[in-house]
Amino acid sequence: MKYLYSLLFISLLLSSCGKDTSFIPDVAVNFSLPLTDPRLSRLSSPGGAVLISGYGIAGLVLYRRTDNGYAAFDRCSTVNPEQKCAVTLDDPTLTVTDPCSGAKFLLEDGSPVKAPAVRALKSYTVAISGLNLHVTN
Repeated sequence: MKYLYSLLFISLLLSSCGKDTSFIPDVAVNFSLPLTDPRLSRLSSPGGAVLISGYGIAGLVLYRRTDNGYAAFDRCSTVNPEQKCAVTLDDPTLTVTDPCSGAKFLLEDGSPVKAPAVRALKSYTVAISGLNLHVTN
């Protein structure tokens, strides 16, 4: 019986040692633009969102939260992230949708709101310095 428990324990231990590939890898993000830039005009009021290419894994989603703060997320969906499927803005811009899986995420905090998503979008730090918006990790 001891042998059976030992064998079961070892098999559980070995099966849990696999590499988890269901996360968004860390990449350097250092994005900055003046808030007066026309590309950020939708961020002038709460609920506004814009997509920015060339940063993160699949680009950035910048969002003006209802508390007048800002949020930034990687566009790479957390559902099968190895596919690097970029989320798209919904109308109204309270959520984004993964066109590959149909999953939805809330832009206030990046949390999943529709299956098959179970993990939030990868978030980045947003800072306002004068009239400049900075996104970093």
